[in-house]
Amino acid sequence: MAEIAIIGGTGFTKLARLEVTRREVVHTPFGEPSAPLTHGLLNGVEVVFLPRHGSGHTLPPHRINYRANLWALRHLGIQSLVSLAAVGGIRKDMRPCRVAVPDQIIDYTWGRKHTFFEQDLTHVTHIDFTEPYCDALRQALIEAGRRAGLDIVGNGVYGATQGPRLETAREIDRLERDGCDIVGMTGMPEAALARELDICYASCAVVANWAAGRGATASITLDEIDRNLKQGMQTASDLLTETMSGLSHG
Repeated sequence: MAEIAIIGGTGFTKLARLEVTRREVVHTPFGEPSAPLTHGLLNGVEVVFLPRHGSGHTLPPHRINYRANLWALRHLGIQSLVSLAAVGGIRKDMRPCRVAVPDQIIDYTWGRKHTFFEQDLTHVTHIDFTEPYCDALRQALIEAGRRAGLDIVGNGVYGATQGPRLETAREIDRLERDGCDIVGMTGMPEAALARELDICYASCAVVANWAAGRGATASITLDEIDRNLKQGMQTASDLLTETMSGLSHG
């Protein structure tokens, strides 16, 4: 039985190098997950893969059923979860095509179903979210990147915005003042829901573009994002493969 899962974001509707063994539909008390869950082998390690935006990339960030996704994975016995996400770069070293493993997050989203603890409770539950990512899994990713000689950043603050539109240049200025280094739309409530379910969760963020007002050009184009994602996806794929190698020999 697989104990590790990978959630794929924009550009990751399929997981490269995954030897698919079967697909499974899981129904949850919170509705339907984004897609059937794919079981397979990645570098000899059993994993479960779930495309966050659906198999055809049709679910925008604010309409993703994060609770169903996380509940389904925990139901299958998942204990560790790597989240793949496309982000915009704010900090100067968060350049396009680079991969980052953030260590903090700031939540700017609203109106999303962000907790499992809201009805039929015997007591109120507060999770400790001081460190939002699982350090053991973060270190496994960082060490795998070093072993493979990959150009990754081992820290960073992820600013989670509502979407689906991209941010204005002044909004990015505000995020920078708040301490954000990268910006994306799916980091929350996913990270907090994983913590509520005691899933060890870490993010592998692929910088798809400079955030608004940070690049050499005045605007952000989808062609630019797609081009950068293709290169960044290769790095992320190498990182995941090397991570699985470390886990299988650890």
